[in-house]
Amino acid sequence: MAVYFMYGKYSKEALGSISAERTKKAAEVIAKAGGKLVSAYALLGKYDLVAITNFPGTTEVMKASIALNKLTGIAFTSFPAIPVEEFDKIKE
Repeated sequence: MAVYFMYGKYSKEALGSISAERTKKAAEVIAKAGGKLVSAYALLGKYDLVAITNFPGTTEVMKASIALNKLTGIAFTSFPAIPVEEFDKIKE
């Protein structure tokens, strides 16, 4: 499975329903789409949160992103990631 960083931006409506229960439901949505929530963090700045996830591929990340937006009102921008140790081995 590949690592994806899913950066979220709250809508005004989404701010009103922040809760541990919603976070649990979000993890369930990710699992239903074939992924796993590894960890999540609240942020300051351009994005309000980041979810570090594992998914088999881009299609599954897109499914999760759409489902999460419907559930939470949070819009996600996702990026694939590899460990720096793997990146350091990449040759041209």
